[in-house]
Amino acid sequence: MEPILTVRSMDKSFGATVALRQVDLDVWPGEIRGLIGENGSGKSTLTSIIAGIQKADAGEIRFHGQPWHPASMIDALNHGIGMIVQETGTIPGITVAENLFLGESDRFRSSLGLVSRRAMEREARKALDVIHADHIRPGTPAAMLDLQERKLVEVAKVMVKKPEILVVDETTTALSQKGRELLYQLMESLKKEGKAVIFISHDLDEIKQVCDTLTVLRDGRIITHFSRENYDDDAIKTSMIGREMQGDYYRADSEPSWQEQVLLKADRLTGSGLHDVSLEVRAGEILGIGGLSECGMHTLGKALFGSAMLTGGTVETGGKAYSDPGHATALGVGYVSKERDTESLCQQASIRDNIAIGGLKHIQMKKLILKKRETAYVQKQVDALSIKCRHMEQPVSAMSGGNKQKVVFGKWLGAGSRVLILDCPTRGVDIGVKQSMYQLITKMKNEGRAVLIISEEMAELIGMCDRLLVMKDGAVQKEFLRGQMREAEIIRYMI
Repeated sequence: MEPILTVRSMDKSFGATVALRQVDLDVWPGEIRGLIGENGSGKSTLTSIIAGIQKADAGEIRFHGQPWHPASMIDALNHGIGMIVQETGTIPGITVAENLFLGESDRFRSSLGLVSRRAMEREARKALDVIHADHIRPGTPAAMLDLQERKLVEVAKVMVKKPEILVVDETTTALSQKGRELLYQLMESLKKEGKAVIFISHDLDEIKQVCDTLTVLRDGRIITHFSRENYDDDAIKTSMIGREMQGDYYRADSEPSWQEQVLLKADRLTGSGLHDVSLEVRAGEILGIGGLSECGMHTLGKALFGSAMLTGGTVETGGKAYSDPGHATALGVGYVSKERDTESLCQQASIRDNIAIGGLKHIQMKKLILKKRETAYVQKQVDALSIKCRHMEQPVSAMSGGNKQKVVFGKWLGAGSRVLILDCPTRGVDIGVKQSMYQLITKMKNEGRAVLIISEEMAELIGMCDRLLVMKDGAVQKEFLRGQMREAEIIRYMI
């Protein structure tokens, strides 16, 4: 049997930054091949070249034994290799159907030269039905969809072309458990058909669950390969970061602890899918919110920052009520959105601007920004969070997911926020960055800040939180204390 895809001696650089160096890779028919590595290791660069998004500087790719030189991502998809990208791949200003058949409108053009919207939406319905996305309407503007629904549209766009190789780049972080199971089933069906999947994830448990083989990249090079029977967590982690991980991953203590002072209080929040939700977070406490993706926990995070439309209830910090993000920020409340790239960052702005915007009161005098003070303020956060960048003028769009997340943290920590609402704070970041973020969150707790973690990762909630509130259908179902959190029991209240 021959490989369905071979990569030989691939190099790629971006200016002085070496992204790939002498990469060799074989992908076989009927294989789900995992790629894992720290942010910036080269995973997305490698797969984007395979999928026709960009060109290599040197090296050779063969698909079914023939030279592979796709002119674009669409060209690659039309000839058998489709990729679901890590970031959002839909255009918000057009409908679901128009996104699905972008660049193919001539298929639906009549003899009079008019595009039949009805015919396009009919075909879009078939494409969505292939992946069981029955609830998404073809005529809906993509801007009205949530993150998971937009990602499912991208999956449908690729799967309708019946690719022989499917590349999945950090897609599951945007999906609920139901959405993930759907994607896993599609991957398995491709495997059974003798096709192949290249699967990128930072979730080691997930990648061990779904992948037959695992390839580790570090600093743009292939470090090693693991087969399913040889999976070993410590060996994989060490090969990823080039050293054994130092210090604790999650919190080392096993008992809940907090101070008496309540820093965040919500009373009977109702509206936007929430039903009479009340909670308190104290100084030095990490409160977790868990549940299935549709349970209302992400809406709760927005509500606690004053950015959700409510019909009733109040939120306050330090005894002062607020109902909009500006007031919340002024009172010392920070919010890290699950949709980092669209809600927490200005992608085209610099690292300097993204961090400085949260701390204007520290760097301005009579509404005049003092440049030296601003530079020192931003540099302090870059150094404290070990943000990898060439310089602070670098646009955030050019950074890896983990470093983008650090910029978001830097914005709120620099501003001195005493309350941090973190919605999926480690989504799309590698194991090494996750560990540093968990250590940072523990440090925030020890400094007396109130931290609220909303997460779909059970291990994260159990490993980090003093208390855990489980939500279902927009309401709190059950509270668990640290040391008493059992996964099976928690899941029982989620479902």
